[in-house]
Amino acid sequence: DLHSFPTRRPSDLRQPGVDSDVLAMWSPALARGLIRDEAMRSMRYRDGYTDLLGYPDRPRALGSATLISLCARVRWAGVCALLRLGGVPIHVVREWVRTGLGSDGEERVLDVACGPGHDTAFLAAQLDGTGFVIGVDDSVMMMRRAVRANSGLHAVYMHADTRSLPFHDGAFDVVSCLSGLHLSEEPMAVLHDMVRVLAPGGRLAVWTSCSGESALARAGIELAAAMCGVRVFDRTTIPAFLTAAGLIDIEQHMRGISQFVTARRSSCPAEINEDRARPAATSRR
Repeated sequence: DLHSFPTRRPSDLRQPGVDSDVLAMWSPALARGLIRDEAMRSMRYRDGYTDLLGYPDRPRALGSATLISLCARVRWAGVCALLRLGGVPIHVVREWVRTGLGSDGEERVLDVACGPGHDTAFLAAQLDGTGFVIGVDDSVMMMRRAVRANSGLHAVYMHADTRSLPFHDGAFDVVSCLSGLHLSEEPMAVLHDMVRVLAPGGRLAVWTSCSGESALARAGIELAAAMCGVRVFDRTTIPAFLTAAGLIDIEQHMRGISQFVTARRSSCPAEINEDRARPAATSRR
């Protein structure tokens, strides 16, 4: 029972210079006992987000910091634009998220590798009441952009390791990764922890790269992706991983060089046995 985990009052975490509104936004997550105790002890509030990793070494010159920030922004935006122009457009992805996750507005949502928070803000807009979304990313630059551009009533941000999420097992009703799985150095580790923190009956959604079926197309896509530092998944890797992890109702939509995959964690063992008798639903548009 998530409610039985030790909790922390917002006043327990108060630090000099911390905005009380930030603490107020975090109180639902803290009260529900989502965050591991060891993570709670290392949490710090910086510039509007919660930090578990600390700042990286600062470049010696301001010009270097500006250049690094610009390169990171261009790489992230360029990869996303390429996948969406050559694959599933963003408005289609978001409509699939809206219908596939079946939000009732009160969920605990986790957006993994959230980048500048565009998808986190979209997810937050689907929520009301006590629902909230936590956007997690391991980049300080992305955290700062997310706080500046995509803060809101139901959205908060955390600088943390996406390969080892600082949350209890089964903590979230919805877990998504709509921006950065293909940019991760260890994407299977990220997926593994996404599944771990997904509650029974919860929904998972992933939008990422896809190499396609043609051998020639795969070779060209993989070469271009390698030049950009992007991982390209074949069409079976993610559905197979989720099946092996025990998720059910797996659906995969592929278009061009991208794919959108949804799945659900079963509420009882009988559902897993029934689902294993059915192949994953796949569509190519």
